Amino acid sequence: MIDLSFLVTGARVEPHAAVPTLMFGLAIAARGAEPIESIALRCQIRIEPQRRAYGPAEADRLGELFGDPPRWGDTLKSFLWTHVATMVPGFTGETRIELPVPCSYDLEVAASKYLHGLDDGDIPTLFLFSGSVFVRAPTGLRVAQVPWDRESTYRLPVRLWRELMDAYFPGQGWLRLRRETLDGLGRVKARRALATWDDVIAALLRDAGEPPGGSS
Repeated sequence: MIDLSFLVTGARVEPHAAVPTLMFGLAIAARGAEPIESIALRCQIRIEPQRRAYGPAEADRLGELFGDPPRWGDTLKSFLWTHVATMVPGFTGETRIELPVPCSYDLEVAASKYLHGLDDGDIPTLFLFSGSVFVRAPTGLRVAQVPWDRESTYRLPVRLWRELMDAYFPGQGWLRLRRETLDGLGRVKARRALATWDDVIAALLRDAGEPPGGSS
């Protein structure tokens, strides 16, 4: 077994990706004299909401995920954010790479709903590593597995998540709707001669006594 260690060292917004993407800095160390030819690295990233505190407004927005705050001792559990994979180039001893993590703003997804509900502070995350290690040995190339218990924690600043979403969706959010609902909204849009879908939702909110922006 290859003795590997992993440490998440930082994060940044990738401004030129096709989809919203965070780049996580990753330091990898391999103890031993054998050079690493490459690593087919897999990573499960989890959010650990029990490792931070929440303000009243955040608690209100997160009620759909976790229920009322008195229940949070039971409901605030680690949950999956995403899975990613990458190829690590060859190295001996230590190397540093960036791990690209595409991010969704679909508010039907639990992780996106959680991240959207935060005002400030940090997002406690846990990176769980696995994969295959290709080692150049005197007898040729051999394959080993990343030890199953390799992991690293990282506290992602909420401001970085907001910077990412503002870069790709400035002042916007996304909702997934059934086709029948979209057809109904289309009829409202045509009947009222509204210019945009945002105007349609705003008009329906006013009809329900809920003006856009939450003011009354």
